[in-house]
Amino acid sequence: MASRQSLMPWPEPKPGDLIEIFRPIYRHWAVYVGDGYVIHLAPPSEIAGAGAASIMSALTDKAIVKKELLCDVAGKDKYQVNNKHDGEYTPLPAYKIVKRAEEMVGKEVLYKLTSENCEHFVNELRYGVSRSDQVTDAIKVAGITGVCLATVGLIGIMCSRNKKQKQ
Repeated sequence: MASRQSLMPWPEPKPGDLIEIFRPIYRHWAVYVGDGYVIHLAPPSEIAGAGAASIMSALTDKAIVKKELLCDVAGKDKYQVNNKHDGEYTPLPAYKIVKRAEEMVGKEVLYKLTSENCEHFVNELRYGVSRSDQVTDAIKVAGITGVCLATVGLIGIMCSRNKKQKQ
């Protein structure tokens, strides 16, 4: 059954639940549709369980909506049910989430790491809102890093000027 790689004590997935899969350098997302299956975005040439789902799509700017067994999509990676925006957005009814997801299977869709990735895809299915916290968090980190580097540079310039003035 799909739970063999699940992080405990997370609940067994129910249809319409969002599944967060912990890849080595990013999180892949899928929507659970029942009977051990998920629907997710994969590169057009991906082999089930290859583990490179979203990252390879970024190189092609296209993805295929696939229905596969959760255990195959997760491979050896851990996963959990993560309906993290339920407090902020009202989820659509489970039957509607599953229906919308099933209607997308086999379609080629545009894939952009920053605006149309696997997390955007599943949030759109569950809540009708396209959003990715991974993208938001990455932008925040890049912004903070930029501010820190600018501050260090400014301090360096000021120290250099002070040394020149003292000489």
